[in-house]
Amino acid sequence: MNFASDNWAGTHPAIAQHLLAAGSGFAAPYGNSELDRNIERRFCELFEREVAVFFVGTGTAANALALAAINRPGGVTFCHREAHMLEDECGAPEFFTHGARLAPVDGDLGKIDPAKLAAEIGRFPPGFIHAGQPMAVSITQATEIGTLYRPDEIAAIAEVARRHRLPLHMDGARFANALAALQLTPAQMTWQLGVDIVSFGATKNGCWCAEALVFMDPEAAKDLPFIRKRAAQLFSKSRFIAAQFEAYLQDGLWLELAGHANAMAARLQQGIAASRRARLAWPAQANEVFAVLERSDAERLRAAGAVFYPWNPPHANPGLLAENEVLLRLVASFATEAEAVDRFIELLQ
Repeated sequence: MNFASDNWAGTHPAIAQHLLAAGSGFAAPYGNSELDRNIERRFCELFEREVAVFFVGTGTAANALALAAINRPGGVTFCHREAHMLEDECGAPEFFTHGARLAPVDGDLGKIDPAKLAAEIGRFPPGFIHAGQPMAVSITQATEIGTLYRPDEIAAIAEVARRHRLPLHMDGARFANALAALQLTPAQMTWQLGVDIVSFGATKNGCWCAEALVFMDPEAAKDLPFIRKRAAQLFSKSRFIAAQFEAYLQDGLWLELAGHANAMAARLQQGIAASRRARLAWPAQANEVFAVLERSDAERLRAAGAVFYPWNPPHANPGLLAENEVLLRLVASFATEAEAVDRFIELLQ
């Protein structure tokens, strides 16, 4: 009954097998192997356009280097108040941009409100050097609280960004889960709506260690090779990341794994909604479920073997919890089994 995080799960057998196969023979290092090139072309096919692709080892690296590539002196990136890059990356985006700042923007259900985004950008008048200058907008899809931006919501944020000549970045640590839930193509969820850069995550969805930075305009990434090298994210044997992506993207495996995780979360959500001892904090839309329980019930579940994290209530929901209650984050993965979900619900009752 492990619902701590999808990065607690292991590696899918097909991906592990590809890693094993990549371990034999010789191949050019530093992204120059035939396999690396093939996967770069595969990303172009996936996004239905010519893109620039850079493999990195972690989602934090992807986000930080994305901002480093578009950095401006005194730069400010606007993201949701609960965004991973703001709350859970230990200042990495600021570090790799040499002091650029992250400005929080409010919005319900973990999503940036376009009107509030416009207002926040307006706090930095052009030419007022003391405040700094806007440099980017970043959204997270799926969000940190398991909700999803609808296509029209992404387009509305992109319109604000475009109006201020700011690139729009998407933190896609759970990109596949969002895509599977919305039944969109990568192109439909990104550049066709105005997204310029994607941190394309795969580690949480069955890979061992595979993240990619995808730039819709290769020219915007012209400095990224040097930035990545300086950040120690240029892997010598990068074919091992490429091998994971080869298996991951083959025959729709990545969407199948994400669909399973989403289905297990839906099963969990259904059980919690029917329970008298818990309530949903808000509807789950991907593979994360947030539930409110009495503290004693959470302790009882943990003692019975359930693994999960307590979570801070969002700033938009200050009155969510009573004094004796706790908010739990329950994450399903490609490896979550229905029996584990059913056992958790049974214990909850």
